Amino acid sequence: MAEPLAAAPAGVVASERDALLATKLYVPGPVPGYVARPRLAGALGEGLARGLVVVCAPAGFGKTALLADWVRSGDRRVAWLSLDAADSDPVRFWRHVVAALDRAQPGIGERVAPLLGQPRSSFEGLVTALINELAAQPGEDELLLVLDDYHLVDAQQVHASLAFLLEHLPLGLRLVVASRSDPPLPLARPRAGGQLAELRAGELRFTAEEAAVLLREATGADLPGPAVAALAARTEGWAAGLQLAALSLRGQADPAGFVAAFSGSHRYVLDYLAGEVLDRQPEEVRAFLLQTSVLERLSGELCDAVTGLTGGQVMLEQVERANLFLVPLDEVRGWWRYHHLFADLLRARLQQQHPDRLAALHRNAAAWSAEHGLAGDAVRHAVAAGEMTWAARLVEQYFDAVYILRSEGATVQRWLAALPAELVQSRPRLLLAQALLAATSGRAEAVEPPLEAAERALAGAARAVDEPFEPSAGRAASMLVNVPALIALHRSYLAQFRGDAEATAAFASQALAELDGGEQLLSSTVQGFLAAAEWLRGRLAEAERAFVSSIAGWRAAGQPSWTSWGVYQLGQVQRAQGRQDAAVRTYRQTLDIAAVSGPPPAPPAGPAYVGLGEVAYQRNDLDSALRQVTEGIALCRQFLYPAPLATGLVTLAWIRQAQGDPGGAREAMDEAGRAALGGAMTGLLDPVPTQRARLVLAQGDVAAAARWTRERGLDADDEPGYPQEPEYLVLARVLLAQDRPGPALGLLERLHAAAAAQGRAGSIIEIQALQALALAVRGDEDAAVGALAQALMLACPQGYVRVFADEGAPMAALLAQLVAAQKAGQGAASGVPLGCLAKVLRAFGGSNDAQGAGRRAASAVPGLAEHLTARELDVLQLLATGAPNPRIAEQLVVSLDTVKKHVSHILGKLGAANRTEAVTRARQLGLIP
Repeated sequence: MAEPLAAAPAGVVASERDALLATKLYVPGPVPGYVARPRLAGALGEGLARGLVVVCAPAGFGKTALLADWVRSGDRRVAWLSLDAADSDPVRFWRHVVAALDRAQPGIGERVAPLLGQPRSSFEGLVTALINELAAQPGEDELLLVLDDYHLVDAQQVHASLAFLLEHLPLGLRLVVASRSDPPLPLARPRAGGQLAELRAGELRFTAEEAAVLLREATGADLPGPAVAALAARTEGWAAGLQLAALSLRGQADPAGFVAAFSGSHRYVLDYLAGEVLDRQPEEVRAFLLQTSVLERLSGELCDAVTGLTGGQVMLEQVERANLFLVPLDEVRGWWRYHHLFADLLRARLQQQHPDRLAALHRNAAAWSAEHGLAGDAVRHAVAAGEMTWAARLVEQYFDAVYILRSEGATVQRWLAALPAELVQSRPRLLLAQALLAATSGRAEAVEPPLEAAERALAGAARAVDEPFEPSAGRAASMLVNVPALIALHRSYLAQFRGDAEATAAFASQALAELDGGEQLLSSTVQGFLAAAEWLRGRLAEAERAFVSSIAGWRAAGQPSWTSWGVYQLGQVQRAQGRQDAAVRTYRQTLDIAAVSGPPPAPPAGPAYVGLGEVAYQRNDLDSALRQVTEGIALCRQFLYPAPLATGLVTLAWIRQAQGDPGGAREAMDEAGRAALGGAMTGLLDPVPTQRARLVLAQGDVAAAARWTRERGLDADDEPGYPQEPEYLVLARVLLAQDRPGPALGLLERLHAAAAAQGRAGSIIEIQALQALALAVRGDEDAAVGALAQALMLACPQGYVRVFADEGAPMAALLAQLVAAQKAGQGAASGVPLGCLAKVLRAFGGSNDAQGAGRRAASAVPGLAEHLTARELDVLQLLATGAPNPRIAEQLVVSLDTVKKHVSHILGKLGAANRTEAVTRARQLGLIP
């Protein structure tokens, strides 16, 4: 498999790096001038029983204030999450959701944490694990998850994964979504099914009675009824308008005249009333409000840094006391935010009155954020300040921490999109960040353009490489720390993708020579590519040693995903050596690593399950193979790198074929094609084209398989290298199906010589099996039986079965000849262990000619004075389960007397005194598992 250049993770909720996360999880304090609205609280309470509540209305209708007051006044467990644009990164979104839930139900974060930082292409597995965790420990009362400002999220992956949660909402969990616009979620079904409650602008408008209460509490006096009615009508019950009006009315000598002085749209009302409020504030307060409006969240220290003044904390407290739409974000009044609508107005006023101050304010905010490790805020403010080169340096500095360690690829993509294209093209590290994003998702075709641009930028002696570079993740965990090494590493990746072993090794060696001390992650990854080069060369022992070295480095660097990936590749190498037992131990290392953090299994465990399924399939343990592969496929669907998913689906196709489901096999193979690494030049990296052609041939379409070999340009006289071996083995099968054993034998002899020279036992077994079939087609039965015996003796110790059984009826017939030769004590055939032979023979349980030939051969196992009939084998299988005679008769639809006769014959043929001895003897002979 091609090496993933980055995959990721680390991030656990308990050690969340965002210093302001707590402010996102805090239920906001009361908005100035807010009054309780019992009718809406009652509606929310009733809607909660339905499972999903959507509060949807334009800005200023009091959605957040209503929900915050409601949840604070009730006695329920609440997980609150205030969303922002950065939560469009699905990894970040779910990390924050889990953090919110963990506050309300401690323990969830710890148990789901291993999944949070894993590279993935789908989030259904993560959400499934979260659902299962909530369902397993529901708590004594309902758990309410509030997602506020959902309109700020614009990522389809977030919408899709939240929709999955809605479709499988666990008992005890209730969801409230507040948004300015209809959330892009599948609401039609829950709406039709009565599982959705909605509050919209019409319900949120203040009635005249509610407006009177609000104005009385804000002004300290009762207004005349006509004035209240007029104000409610002019604002159309708009919460923000009424609250601003209440502030404006303080001290007004003529309230009725004031109310009559404005009319028009909401925007006009907002501008008019806000002007009234702002203009009545002292100059220093107005200046403070305008200058700090560039911030999404405010603290005293941050405000001082932005304004260049002191006393920011005191000023914030003064603004809050004045009810100027400042909302606290924590219990100790350390962080605040302006009401969104008020912030928008302040920013518009700042743009109108002091456009020359904007850049400096954002620059100050960026500097403070960078100093405090707030990557997202630092980049956003640097871009807003027009400091694009500085912003680019910040992206480079934080890339490893945000993507390599936390898998927030969407965040990095958003940062890169905000930078001028010409600037990105001039900075090798930014270009290599783009290449890494493409490589980790298996999009090799998207790696080349930014890589070439990075090489040009480096050749142009770009100052960006000469600037001091200290990655926030540290040099040991950084991929961008060494530009020349990373360029060479990408070249090695592309060479491997093409199946070019020599170029893979050359570029990896070049990268190794560029490394400095302490660059641990890069060093381990280079070792992984050196290992891959040896694998492509067919030098499996060297590849194994190199993979062991890279795995140790990845593990020491705290990279469980990369460790698991390396372990999977190591298992592939061991299987190529014919060491299936070693591969099983290796795959289980991945599961043991994953198990340290407890269930549920994380996506990196998927490749290991796929590998275990491949071994189980080869050993003809179809039930176990199906379980392992199914588990692996489910996890690999979430894994960012696609190759293991394709491999798992290929194995599933062969399992279905072995179970007599050719249509299901084709379906799985088609899905494998959609999941695979498109364009890989070797079957070692992308097994789907080769295995699809082989499946087509196994299902009898010789013409289609032959056409595939021609399209690939395969010829029996070629001298294929190891990376091309899978394709040429398909060609050999096509030649045999076309009754052309001569060219097939010549090709197989060359392949056998190459495999034997490198000790690739896995290849030798398959090649010798095909050589035996070719000799049989040529009519040389003795040589065919001898070749098959040699293959079996090499295969038996490691449990190889399907490598023979998948060849179908011709192999079953040849096995029957081997049984006859073994019974006669002829030549090499006599050396094949009886138990192994019986296991292979039992695998021919499919259909058509293979089934008949296999059953005839299976009933003729040497070592018996008289061989068992097919029906006696059926009875023997049921005896082994402990079934009594009546149950056996029922299952086989025969009389009880017939069963007794079969049992008597079985005991006699096996020389057994009773059923227990018969079963023991049958297992020794390999007649039953």
